[in-house]
Amino acid sequence: MRFEITVDVAAPPERVWNLLSDVERLPALTPSMESVELLDGPLRAGARARVRQPRLARAVWTVTEFTDGESFTWESRAPGVTTTGGHLVRPAADGATLHLTLVQSGPLAPVLGLLFGRRARAYVTMEANGVKKAAETA
Repeated sequence: MRFEITVDVAAPPERVWNLLSDVERLPALTPSMESVELLDGPLRAGARARVRQPRLARAVWTVTEFTDGESFTWESRAPGVTTTGGHLVRPAADGATLHLTLVQSGPLAPVLGLLFGRRARAYVTMEANGVKKAAETA
C-alpha cells in the first residue's frame, strides 16, 4: 500500500517545518494521533518515537532519514510488515508545500492494506490538514 498527499500551505516553510518536526505536539494538531513520545532526545536520524493512534496498536517509529528544515522519514516494523512515513516541506510561491507519504511493505502489507488502508489514508490526510491549519493560523 502506498498513499501520498500534497497540500499547499499559506505560511513560511520554516513555520510548517517547526510544526511538523515537533512530533510530540502533533496530537494537538490532528485527531489521528493520541500521543507521541520521543524516546531518544530530539528528532534526528536514529531517534525513536512511541506513537499511539486511535484504533491502532502502539508503534515505535525510528527516524531513518533527517534533513533539518526540510524532511524526515521514519519507519515502524511489525511481523510481516514495515510501515514508512515520509514528511517533506518545500518552499512554494505562496508559502510552502507539505508532502506526506505512507508506504507499507512486506508479506502482510496487502492484507493490512485491505484491513486498515482506508484508516491509514484518513490519518495521513488529517495530519496534513492539521499541520496546514496550524501553520496558517499561527
